[in-house]
Amino acid sequence: MQYDLDTAMNQPHHLKRRGMLKWMAAAALLTGCSAAPMRDRGAVRHGRIKQVPANWCFTGKAGSTPWTTEQLLDNTEKLGLPGVELLKPDQWHLLKERGMINAATPSHGFTKGMNNLGFHDDNVAILKERIKTTADAGFPNVMTFTGMADTSKHPKGSMVTAEEGMANCIVGYKKIAPYAADLGVQMVLEPLNSRATENMRGHPGYQGDHVDYCAKIVREVDSPGLKLLFDVYHVQIMDGDLIRRIHENKDIIGHVQIAGNPGRGPIGPDQEINYRGVMQAFLDIGYEGYVGHEWIPTGDPYQQLKQAVEICDV
Repeated sequence: MQYDLDTAMNQPHHLKRRGMLKWMAAAALLTGCSAAPMRDRGAVRHGRIKQVPANWCFTGKAGSTPWTTEQLLDNTEKLGLPGVELLKPDQWHLLKERGMINAATPSHGFTKGMNNLGFHDDNVAILKERIKTTADAGFPNVMTFTGMADTSKHPKGSMVTAEEGMANCIVGYKKIAPYAADLGVQMVLEPLNSRATENMRGHPGYQGDHVDYCAKIVREVDSPGLKLLFDVYHVQIMDGDLIRRIHENKDIIGHVQIAGNPGRGPIGPDQEINYRGVMQAFLDIGYEGYVGHEWIPTGDPYQQLKQAVEICDV
């Protein structure tokens, strides 16, 4: 079939339109185009922020419709993301099969942390094992925590003041940070909010609940083996002034996590943090690490994660 475009342009309007549609359809066939819907190309357009979903939020009971690990990885790939975070080492073979990364490795929990000398031996042993495993896998970070101020109900636990807890953390991390640095791995120390009382929305009694407290520990240890985990959600609740604090700590931030506030829900229009501005602040300080989506879905997890990724893809 041939179509003379010059002739068509001299036709009456209704014939002109009909002819143009025929010409466009023919052109689509010739160029291999299809009227079928385009395949989902993911949510990432710029890719300057390296985003990863947190495993427990999308595969545990916290989510509205939990995925299997395989579904999490399928959807992560579909969205164009490089991997996940907080996946335990016994599942890393699933990442390796797909060429994906685990951006942060879990270790000891946030209850019995490094602020208590009674837990040092156990925590150092766990951290060393996870640092070595993480290094061998070529992954970047291992999580760590100050711990609760009062662990007197636990064996080896006690009540420690803020000053004692900080001093104990510094002593403990100075023992292990050089080992992490030698293997090219960062321990990342996380401040957690102590204000929200709902399950996993906050952690009442956590000693490192202010970003300045954790930042001071990191600066005193002064090693590439220990950095600050800047959790935007927790910092917002306890301290606020997010962009200024990002700039103040630009030299020690090793990992970032995010969630909507209030409620640790999805990132979107119904929460108070301007994540486009926050992500731009991380770009402005030259941050090149990963940003973990550690929030709890309240609806369709795929659509909510896609929206969150698009918002943060500045």
